[in-house]
Amino acid sequence: MSWLRALKETARSGLAIERRRLEPLIAIRGAAGLALVIGVSLAFFGPVVAASSAFGAFQAAIATFQRSWRPRPVLALVSGASLAVSTFLGYVTGSRLPLFMLLLVLWTFIAGLAWAAGPTGGIIATSNVAIMLVTITLPTSVAQAALHATMIAFGGVVQAALIVLFPVRRWGAQRDALADALAAEADYARRLRHDPVADFDPVPLMEARDAAAVTPRQARRRPAELRGSRGVAERIRPVLASLADPAMGVPAEGPERDRVRELLAAAGSLLDAAARAIRHGDPVRLPERAVATLKTPDSGVLLTGPPLRAADRLAVLLCDVIEAAEGDGTKEERAEAEETADAITAGRGRPSTGHHRRPTLLRLVPVVFKSMRGELHQGSPILRHAIRISVVAAVGYLLGSLLPYGHGYWAPMTAVMVMRPEFSQTYSRAVARFGGTVVGVFLATAIVQTAHPGVELSAAFAVVCALLMYLLMRTGYSVGQACVAAYVVFLLGMAGDDWSQTVLERVVLTLAGGLLAMISYAVYPAWETPRLRNRLGDWLKADGRYAASVIDQYADPADRGHDDVRSALLRTRAARVAWQEAVATAQHEPVRHRGLSHAAADDTQHALSEFGRVAMLLEAHLPEGGAAPVPEAGPLAEALRRATERGAKAVRERRVPDWGPVREALKGWDEAERQREGGPDPVVRNGAGLLLEALEEFSRGLDGGSRPGASDDD
Repeated sequence: MSWLRALKETARSGLAIERRRLEPLIAIRGAAGLALVIGVSLAFFGPVVAASSAFGAFQAAIATFQRSWRPRPVLALVSGASLAVSTFLGYVTGSRLPLFMLLLVLWTFIAGLAWAAGPTGGIIATSNVAIMLVTITLPTSVAQAALHATMIAFGGVVQAALIVLFPVRRWGAQRDALADALAAEADYARRLRHDPVADFDPVPLMEARDAAAVTPRQARRRPAELRGSRGVAERIRPVLASLADPAMGVPAEGPERDRVRELLAAAGSLLDAAARAIRHGDPVRLPERAVATLKTPDSGVLLTGPPLRAADRLAVLLCDVIEAAEGDGTKEERAEAEETADAITAGRGRPSTGHHRRPTLLRLVPVVFKSMRGELHQGSPILRHAIRISVVAAVGYLLGSLLPYGHGYWAPMTAVMVMRPEFSQTYSRAVARFGGTVVGVFLATAIVQTAHPGVELSAAFAVVCALLMYLLMRTGYSVGQACVAAYVVFLLGMAGDDWSQTVLERVVLTLAGGLLAMISYAVYPAWETPRLRNRLGDWLKADGRYAASVIDQYADPADRGHDDVRSALLRTRAARVAWQEAVATAQHEPVRHRGLSHAAADDTQHALSEFGRVAMLLEAHLPEGGAAPVPEAGPLAEALRRATERGAKAVRERRVPDWGPVREALKGWDEAERQREGGPDPVVRNGAGLLLEALEEFSRGLDGGSRPGASDDD
């Protein structure tokens, strides 16, 4: 992609406005906390301290809007406390330019590395550095700086207290994540009716797993319908795929296929009903037709072997989901759901469910430091981002000081706020921030020139702007920045700033900061395009380990648990999502690809998706502990593990992998079966053949053989 086209697309993305679900109660709560903090500060300490405390409350409320599964009060407290510390240290060192520059570079570098802990930590840390550049200009002595820092922390405490006292959709994010996962599986079940080998995006399940991780304190307070539901939802997906896939025994057409389609439709309806109930905390309203479909004994008449086992398991798992979703219903409603579940399962046993733990805030600190330390190596995009943002912050601050304006901090503040580890986000946010700043500053200036507000009215205007920011921030970055620009104008005006000064200088310095951010990425980039082969190799290796772990279960069911299968599945999901995100990022980069064409990326992705799907089908039919072992599965698992590791290395070195060891293992399997005069296992042997076909398709796609005429310029 050329630079001109990349700039056009990123600008269009930054200025886009979307229709999103608004959350007015949460926005009103945040604005109310801000108004309370400003009012108290004005009454006791005056407008200058009120401006500092308002920044603390404003940022603490924004922190609670970030995507995080931790309690919102914790985010508000962390944001307020970290901003208070930053403000005090910044003011103490501000009188000595070399010392302050050292602090600014160090603080910004740490904020850049904080992205290693996730986007929430990165956004909070970066925002605190940016706002610190404003708040350190307000105090006039060390004692006042301590007072300002205290009131900034007070703003975080107030926002946290309001969240505790006036909760809005408590556990709402966790409910939405689990409901989204169930709804995604419902959609998957319906798509399988028409496409038995349809693909499934694991992202909803991954997000539901992240949401299900709780601290010990949260575990005691979690609603009943959120306990264990995700574990059941995880097991439904492979069962759905196994039931639908013709390779598992059901013909493409005929009465057996019609029965499978009925079961898939019923599963989709029941999963949708459970998703709605969990999302809103309401009792489950079961579709009578779907329940009747699962109760009917037709499955035992029409289906045999693996399809019948899949149908039975599906009925059990659906009943578990229904019972879990009824967690907050009345006793009568729960009894009715249990009665329906007993009627469907006819006495079959249910697997136990559990949850995994999230570390507490104090125990999270060493985890975050370990993640940050893990990025301190050459080639890390997080490290390049940290270096880039710290240098730009220093250059922007010096540039703002040299220009003939006041408020030189607006240039580095803009640069720090818009910079992200990814190219497209940095450029789109730079354009959006400049556009939003121009609109916000001119609207605020027009209001000022018309109303000539005093301190109290300026504070009221600032609160209204903050309310609009909280309400509309998810509709588009440019919209939010327009509200932020107006908010800052009113707030600094309340503190005694010259209204006329803020118009020209803010626009010019915002433009300068945005240009610095954009130039820095062009000079010191972290392109994802050259790393596509590494991402693809990681996915291939993870997929191979997952398939090998599954097949190992067939080799010796009595001595093996399923924990290694589960951990391998989680790793392959993470590798797949990393690959997909890398491809999406590379599409918008102004870089010619280096060794992996678009055609090869599409073909290899399809092949690895099919490879993972077949492994999932085999997982759906894992043998019980007392099942007869399949001796030939062990050598095949080892061949898969080694071959995919070598194949991943070949992909990174721009070679085409060879799957000879896997072919030899399958030949040995067939020879052993012939010597025993017995047929191969109908599930695992057929699945093993499909795994080899997917690997060979991967090699053809990587070599360009699946698309004649595909070139590196594709």
